[in-house]
Amino acid sequence: MKVKVISVLEDNYMYLVIEESTRDAVAVDAAVPKRLLEIIRKEDVVLRAILTTHHHWDHARGNEELAQLFPGLRVFGADERIGALTHKVTHGQELSFGAIRVRCLFTPCHTSGHMCYFMWEDDSPDAPALFSGDTLFVGGCGQFFEGTAEQMHTNLTQILGTLPEDTVEPENEMVKEKLAWARRDDEDLPTVPSTLHEEFLYNPFLRVTEEPVQRFTGRTDPVEVLRTLRSERDNFKKPKERPNPQAMLAFDWGLFGPFLEKK
Repeated sequence: MKVKVISVLEDNYMYLVIEESTRDAVAVDAAVPKRLLEIIRKEDVVLRAILTTHHHWDHARGNEELAQLFPGLRVFGADERIGALTHKVTHGQELSFGAIRVRCLFTPCHTSGHMCYFMWEDDSPDAPALFSGDTLFVGGCGQFFEGTAEQMHTNLTQILGTLPEDTVEPENEMVKEKLAWARRDDEDLPTVPSTLHEEFLYNPFLRVTEEPVQRFTGRTDPVEVLRTLRSERDNFKKPKERPNPQAMLAFDWGLFGPFLEKK
């Protein structure tokens, strides 16, 4: 299983997952058809399906165009609002694309129909992959547009947080290391992937039971800690121009990094 990370729309990513024995491919969140087609031609693969995490335009905008270009293309998702949807999936449902296996993980909150995709190959030494859409970010989580803090807490702790760890403060040195990595000079390099093991070390939304995070929020109940963190992130003064992925990642740590250093 080969995963191509494709940077699009200044601060977003889509993915092309290639089944190397057949050269068939599956796209995840095909937002920019032109860019995806370039990668498909370069890799010399055939696009067989699209997995869409949610209906927002920056994740699903290219579905209709790609469905027209590839007759018989299957489009999977959990929300009827997803363009060109052909197969509605449910939590725990498993899909197969050649040797590639996919488990659908329903994570409503950012949208009411948000689905993450956990992907692996049997008997492969490669680590499994999690395509988490706008539920879990590197160092963050998505906004609660159509859900609650309780739902997001369940998503992060019971749905995604129980996956294998290799999936993808002076008290937390990991924050400093990841921020330095995000700010590296080459702006064309993506700030993904991460692993769940890494996220539990520095992502405050996954550390809601940790004392420094609770101290920052003034709360101890994990759901209330998560609600307060997301509110702080939502209300933080954003830069005037939309940042690139590295700057956005640095921006999140600009907000949350300092509280991990408080004594």
